[in-house]
Amino acid sequence: MLDVDTRRRIDTARDILVGKLPDPKSQVEQITIALIYKFMDDMDREALELGGKAKFFTGEYQRYAWSKIFDPSLSGYDLVNVYGEALQKMNLNPNIPQLFRDIFKNAFLPYRDPETLKSFLKTINDFEYDLSEKLGDAFEYLLSVLGSQGEAGQFRTPRHIIDFMVAIVDPKKNESILDPACGTAGFLISSYKHILKHNSGNFDSERDPSAFELHGVRLEEITINSKKYSGDKLTSDDKERLVKNISGYDISPDMVRLSLVNMYLHGFSNPRVFEYDTLTSEEKWNEYADVIMANPPFMSPKGGIRPHKRFSIQSSRSEILFVDYIVEHLNPQGRAAVIVPEGIIFQTQTTHRNLRKMLIEKNYLVGVISLPAGVFNPYSGVKTSILWMDRTLGKKTDNLLFVKIENDGFDLGAQRRPIKQNDLPNAFRAIHEYMKSFDNGKDFDLDKWQDVLIVPKSKIAENDAYNLTAERYKPAPVFTKQKWPLVKLGEISERVTKGTTPTTIGYEFQEAGINFIKIESIDEDGNLLTDKFAHVSEECHSSLQRSQLRKGDVLFSIAGTFGRVAVVPANVLPANTNQALAIITPKKEVLSSYLRMLLASQNIAEVVAGLKVGFAQYNISLNQVSNMEIPLPPLEVQEQIVTELSGYQRIIGGARQVVDNYKPHIDVDPSWPVAKLGELCEVKSGGTPQRNIAEFWGGNIPWVGSTVCKDDVVESADEFITEEGLSNSAAKIFRKGTTLIALVGATIGKTAFLNLDCATNQNITGLYPRDTAQLHPKYLFYITRTLYVDFIKLGEGKFRMANLSFVREREIPIPNIDIQKYIVEQIEKEQGIIKANKQLTVIFEQRVKDRIKRVWGEK
Repeated sequence: MLDVDTRRRIDTARDILVGKLPDPKSQVEQITIALIYKFMDDMDREALELGGKAKFFTGEYQRYAWSKIFDPSLSGYDLVNVYGEALQKMNLNPNIPQLFRDIFKNAFLPYRDPETLKSFLKTINDFEYDLSEKLGDAFEYLLSVLGSQGEAGQFRTPRHIIDFMVAIVDPKKNESILDPACGTAGFLISSYKHILKHNSGNFDSERDPSAFELHGVRLEEITINSKKYSGDKLTSDDKERLVKNISGYDISPDMVRLSLVNMYLHGFSNPRVFEYDTLTSEEKWNEYADVIMANPPFMSPKGGIRPHKRFSIQSSRSEILFVDYIVEHLNPQGRAAVIVPEGIIFQTQTTHRNLRKMLIEKNYLVGVISLPAGVFNPYSGVKTSILWMDRTLGKKTDNLLFVKIENDGFDLGAQRRPIKQNDLPNAFRAIHEYMKSFDNGKDFDLDKWQDVLIVPKSKIAENDAYNLTAERYKPAPVFTKQKWPLVKLGEISERVTKGTTPTTIGYEFQEAGINFIKIESIDEDGNLLTDKFAHVSEECHSSLQRSQLRKGDVLFSIAGTFGRVAVVPANVLPANTNQALAIITPKKEVLSSYLRMLLASQNIAEVVAGLKVGFAQYNISLNQVSNMEIPLPPLEVQEQIVTELSGYQRIIGGARQVVDNYKPHIDVDPSWPVAKLGELCEVKSGGTPQRNIAEFWGGNIPWVGSTVCKDDVVESADEFITEEGLSNSAAKIFRKGTTLIALVGATIGKTAFLNLDCATNQNITGLYPRDTAQLHPKYLFYITRTLYVDFIKLGEGKFRMANLSFVREREIPIPNIDIQKYIVEQIEKEQGIIKANKQLTVIFEQRVKDRIKRVWGEK
């Protein structure tokens, strides 16, 4: 585990650099280079103390020794010049190993402030070289600050997901291991630790936990301690072969540098990580591996990819090509695990479909493991899955295994805090038992495992789409483990009928009168929305006898929008409804509130999904409703269940009220100066490439429409355009940190903060500060959000269509930058509370679901 002092030193070094280098990647690079620089000097000093000679800083490079740059006689600017010069020349130093020269390749000092450099080097000076797991953990922590790697769509894989994938693939000591998009070498190091662990005398396969099973520790600290597992069962030849068998490629020289350091600090004296373009170079095409694991880039770079012609699947999409590369480069008995975006799983484009077809028909793919959408938070909310490949196992089975992971041991918020729920251990056990079933000849007990499905490959190939979405193949639910007897609705109801529309018998709706309840009068939580009631005359009400409602009736949608269920209270009577709502009058042994709860459950939704017919308008019949079965406990148990769930719903309602009613507020001081947005910001609008020109779409440039302004923060794009589409339209690239304003359309009056570089449509105006030292981007967003409605609102519910000139003329108050930062800090604290309430809603919604599952007899 990472000790407190080391963590503090790393945090201090980053805090010193952040003013000059706000990009976390640049901070990590500078700390990495400085640490290696310091460690080489430590080794020279140790050699001298033992009576030997300095190795690294000799001859003309002696002037760059760490002790020399700390000479108090050097002025601040002399220090900047000497240190900056040393970084640039170090890769030419013939006295240092090639590994270190590679680390210093293209290194430079990106700032020239003497005080910052002095403080930074003083902090680095507190580190001491020691090839221990402590130092390796320290570097892992440093790497944990890395998130999105710019425009390439790269996201650092969380350590516990890496360890989970490694445990599934189970690399062995004699096998070659490759990551063709290795980033910071996480998969390679985890594989090495896995092999050490499984070849240690103190390893107990039955009792020792896997890394992904741990709870209550920070994400960056979830590692297997290689001091505990020494690999004592490995011979010296085994260890030498193991280090040579582990290799990685990455296109980015910066990532290669970080990988080399990471592996060096984990015991690799000569790590095999190469700067290599896996998709366009053929130099290593004929090199194969027994085990391949990767989290390749999800997005193709700007300008596209021009791959060579040796791929089986011809595509310009990097995620497709990487999967193709992996299967092409597995040895005959090889295994692989690769993280892919959800588009690989179900998109219908020819290349996506052909890739899935190849994986299945050539017996590469054995399983698909669905990951939660927030695994890569806060850097991306993209939904991902793991493709699990095994060439040996694939030939033994005609099925695919689907595993769904809803919780990975961390919440799905930006901070990814540890939580109790962790599906990884059970998922691994299910996968492990599934693999063992092929060796021991025993049938795999599917009923034993939740969220696990086995689907014949022939079924997946049936519609020729080769869709890998598990839900598509789930059988209709059969509830066989009921605690309470199942009864048909028709048997416990006085009537199951439906309403009538007044126009069918010659009447019209009117402004006032008897209440008439439609589907839109019921919200998703079962509340009746009186402002959405229609009304009919008393004469019409009397004529619609079948649709007259009684107190305690349960309304259940049977056409159009399914899932709307409500109990009719006395205060809305007299009232009628139409034929889209079934009217269920329960008998005395059934509580209306209990019945509503069950009819609104996922269990009934799945039953309805298997029954509904129609095309433009889905519907189910009253006979089908009457034949639906529900569990029926005694009345007192129904009351207990309803009371429990009502308590949960009150918490959910209270938390939602906090969220729904919160709006960031800025208490504007009249003395603050004001300025026009056009003077303070770049103000520009977007554009939409022609939809009928295919060459403009499906490229590498993220593009969003104005509906994204419904969200506070725009994290990702659903569509992509090409360079050609960008240049042939009014579309422009908005940089990360831009405030988006919807000027027309469905989200008019809404604003959002852009958290990636992307293009937008013409209904959005983007604002970005001309000088961030004068105007903080987040302050601009919050003040614009606070004032924007006033800018364009004409009256209740009415907005003017604004143009760029109008926006440029709007004025906002501009306090000094420190006040802006304070305002941003306070608002983000408030939003932390809002996020906590959202999380509370999620937690108690899950409690409701879990309680209802127990009613149905599920675990």
